[in-house]
Amino acid sequence: MAVDYAVIVVYLAGMLGMGWWGMRRAKSKSEFLVAGRRLGPGMYSGTMAAIVLGGASTIGGVGLGYKHGLSGAWMVLTIGFGLLALSVLFSARIARLKVYTVSEMLDLRYGGRAGLISGLVMWAYTLMLAVTSTIAYATIFDVLFDVNRTVSIVLGGAIVVAYSTLGGMWSITLTDMVQFVVKTVGVLLILLPVAVVKAGGWSEMRAELPDEYFAPLGIGGETIFTYVLIYTFGMLIGQDIWQRVFTARSDKVARWGGTAAGTYCLVYAVAGAVIGTAAKVLYPNLTNPDDAFALIVKDELPMGARGLVLAAALAAVMSTSSGALIACATVANNDIWSKLRGLGSGAGTGTGGGTGAGGGADEPHDEVKGNRVFILAMGIAVIVIAIALNDVIQALTVAYNLLVGGLLVPILGGLLWKRGTVQGALAAVAVGGVAVIGLMASYGILATEAVYYGLLSSLAAYVAVSLLTRPTDEAILAHWRERLAGRGGDDGDGETGAAATAADPGAKTPV
Repeated sequence: MAVDYAVIVVYLAGMLGMGWWGMRRAKSKSEFLVAGRRLGPGMYSGTMAAIVLGGASTIGGVGLGYKHGLSGAWMVLTIGFGLLALSVLFSARIARLKVYTVSEMLDLRYGGRAGLISGLVMWAYTLMLAVTSTIAYATIFDVLFDVNRTVSIVLGGAIVVAYSTLGGMWSITLTDMVQFVVKTVGVLLILLPVAVVKAGGWSEMRAELPDEYFAPLGIGGETIFTYVLIYTFGMLIGQDIWQRVFTARSDKVARWGGTAAGTYCLVYAVAGAVIGTAAKVLYPNLTNPDDAFALIVKDELPMGARGLVLAAALAAVMSTSSGALIACATVANNDIWSKLRGLGSGAGTGTGGGTGAGGGADEPHDEVKGNRVFILAMGIAVIVIAIALNDVIQALTVAYNLLVGGLLVPILGGLLWKRGTVQGALAAVAVGGVAVIGLMASYGILATEAVYYGLLSSLAAYVAVSLLTRPTDEAILAHWRERLAGRGGDDGDGETGAAATAADPGAKTPV
């Protein structure tokens, strides 16, 4: 294992080196939180693919393939579909807003009164996503170094917290690009062909396994529908995903780079399911399907290649963990702490006369220092919770149910329906959130009814209350249209183009 250890140590040292290099570039709030909004198509698509394909998509995707065959690809396929939908339908508009958080977008659209409650929901989601990603280090480091769970979590978590705190989104972008390459080589180019060959080839796999292992819908229609509701819709509204959209150099980069990343996810989904199916032939009696990935790597790959593939698994976990961590810290600082202190994030005043989200000049030293402190604080909290928490599936399910049940409707409604009002948005968040919590208490945390009926109740509340209340002030909508058109907001260097809007908030702007 000495060669494999060397590969992993070089990889981890490289991640820390990227963090140090990124620190030299992150001189303003825009550079620290959204990489200066300067990523081109190659780097954008690679880093977007890296963040959405985490440990669940890699280790869990192989486990689903082991359990269900080719239809085990559906979980990761729905993630890819969500990213494709986001990129084609919404990413251009999102990128042009020039904001930092989803809640700032809600403040812009509805007039400055929806951000705090949505920020709390989004913070809980990103925190749990970071926690569950951090817990996954325990599995990987146990295979690598045979260390206990707590040491594994602290070791993996400390590396991610270190490079994220040092350079913010620049460090995370650089490390994610490396992680994307490592995952592509390790999983698609090494593990996939080796697994199929070791299992005797495709014909032998067909002969050894029952036909349902090769049925496209073998996992079940209800399960696929639930994946669509949770993962496809979750991709449309998660802060961790939107924050990557904000890094795009232009709306075209966001659209086409995201489309490339979504297509890559579809390929990755099928690869994971095929690897899991091959593992079923090699290890037919595993009690835990998620062990399939580690076993096939440990037993079937030569030294060096084994280290690279384990580094690929580590890369998958780190990319999701770091993306969730910076998203959690950004929401905590910009949407919760600054509002509670009465400072606000400049996300609109409720009258249309403010500078808008992200308006106001960057203060390079203070802004970067403040966000760096929040990443460090959230990172420590994530490590502590990860050590204490046992049932990660339930924690992540609660987070996703609250996210989709509470925030999907007001976010998409704000983008698609002019008649939606702030009262309707707040009602949708409150009713959807309460319904999800109540249904999870009644049916169980893992029951699908919570997200089904929570989403429907949120939609009903949004439409009904919006129609019963006064339409959103035209000055707010005019400012919103300005931002959707790419006029106003932080341009990446701390300057804002919102001065004209602030001076004449009632100015009419073509849709």
